Amino acid sequence: MNVIPKSPMIGEARNKELLSAATTYIYNQTEHGDLLAHFFFPPNFNYETDRCPAIVFFHGGLWDISAATQFIPHCHHFASRGMVAITVEYRNKAVFNGSPEDAIMDAKAALSFFKLHADQLGLDAERIVAAGASAGANAILGATLHPHTNEELPNPKPAALVLFCPITDTSPRGVGNGLFSTPKIGKALSPGKNLPQKALPPCIIFHGEADRVVPYEQSVKFAKRYRRKRNKCEVMEFRNAGHTFFNFNSDERNYNLTLRAADHFLVDLGIIEPDPFANLLD
Repeated sequence: MNVIPKSPMIGEARNKELLSAATTYIYNQTEHGDLLAHFFFPPNFNYETDRCPAIVFFHGGLWDISAATQFIPHCHHFASRGMVAITVEYRNKAVFNGSPEDAIMDAKAALSFFKLHADQLGLDAERIVAAGASAGANAILGATLHPHTNEELPNPKPAALVLFCPITDTSPRGVGNGLFSTPKIGKALSPGKNLPQKALPPCIIFHGEADRVVPYEQSVKFAKRYRRKRNKCEVMEFRNAGHTFFNFNSDERNYNLTLRAADHFLVDLGIIEPDPFANLLD
């Protein structure tokens, strides 16, 4: 019997419909409320025998809104490719009165939870990929660059990073510094300020050159620092593209380009098998 508690039914009609194919679990219980993770499993998935790679999505929203449905199209794609695809809810201002620090803590909790319960969930703990947009990408980077020191929990560091328009500078000159508890904390937790480091997971970044929310130059500078200790970090620039260019409902062409590039990235790393139908789309 599965000992991980399932969540109550989702109230909002639209989200309920979009998440109707998901299996939902509570991955953490906080003073602000339960935090949910929505799982999309591959076809013919078997909890008892399968140990699949996983990809965990953290939505964007500048720490203000809850948008767990943002990456559902991506989840369906990667589930069809043999991964367990997960979209995570984390603390934000609108729903939980949360802070960017809370979001980082939630990313750590989620990634550690999936590793700790990998056997129950049918996951390969060594092939868990973290993906996210904007503030969600910032939370992932916080978990990667500032892993917790609790020896009773698995290290949250993922096997690879797939980032969309990530917020990599939260210093006073960057994005979102005023949303942290203090400007000093925002600067201290700024991903770019915590590089270089050794043995970081391979990373791919998709960023619009015309992004007015998170400047494209942030990703260029971040990637340069990320690579200093022989870490892999690739930036794909999209000309005339804004902050939401990669979303399914924003730009179909860019959605498909980023999705296929992310897929190829994971194939190159050996996390998933090559897509036998990929050449048919070229």
